[in-house]
Amino acid sequence: MNMNINKKILLKEKHNNGILRLVLNDPKRKNALSEDMILSLNSHISASSVDKSVKVIIISSNSNVFSSGHNLKEISTAREKKDSGSSYFMELFDSCSSLMQLIVNCPKPVIAEVNGVATAAGCQLVASCDLAIASSNSKFATPGVDIGLFCSTPMVALSRSVSSKDAMKMLLTAEMIDASEAKRISLINEYVEENELKQYVLSLADKISKKSANVVQLGKKAFYKQLNMNLSDAYKYTSKIMADNVLKEDAIEGINAFIEKRKPNWKE
Repeated sequence: MNMNINKKILLKEKHNNGILRLVLNDPKRKNALSEDMILSLNSHISASSVDKSVKVIIISSNSNVFSSGHNLKEISTAREKKDSGSSYFMELFDSCSSLMQLIVNCPKPVIAEVNGVATAAGCQLVASCDLAIASSNSKFATPGVDIGLFCSTPMVALSRSVSSKDAMKMLLTAEMIDASEAKRISLINEYVEENELKQYVLSLADKISKKSANVVQLGKKAFYKQLNMNLSDAYKYTSKIMADNVLKEDAIEGINAFIEKRKPNWKE
């Protein structure tokens, strides 16, 4: 796989209070999750994970397509290889899957800012983010079944965001759903008018950025870890998390600030 990162296809904007906005900028290819795009996202999110100045990450896009998913031209070209592209395809899908897991495991909250169409791996990207806000004209689909390539990896993120029945309907019918339906099934949190989208997401990110970074990191990790536990184990695990959390400096400061009716002064 090509390891050269084309930084122009992914723009980076730094906003106040530690908000990093990553903008998919490859409109000619409908912001496809090409090799370069996956590598660029992976690089920036990995760096942001350990950058204390970054509190919240937003993934947005230029053009009326948030992301069309994998680059089908790259896939078709790879069929010309000696093994018909088998090793390339495994590497490509592993790389994309690693990106989605990186988003989930990133200690910083990641928000999808969706304006336009998000299909296949593009829909997977939305489902992998912690929060997702869309414009009212946005649409979502997992249409792989229509081209003989079932959306198996997007299915992983989708089935963890929406109910199994709603996920299967999207996967089996390939039907495009609008923002209202996407909110109903919990693929997104909210939708707003297109001209309000960027500011709405920045305001949401700003609200989160003012919380204790240490506590947000702890909470995000615990949230995803307990999801795969049975009820008893989940309560045992989170009881230990809370018992440890209450002893930490930010919990002491936060509780004292509440009692004293003042704003807390977080350590970070």
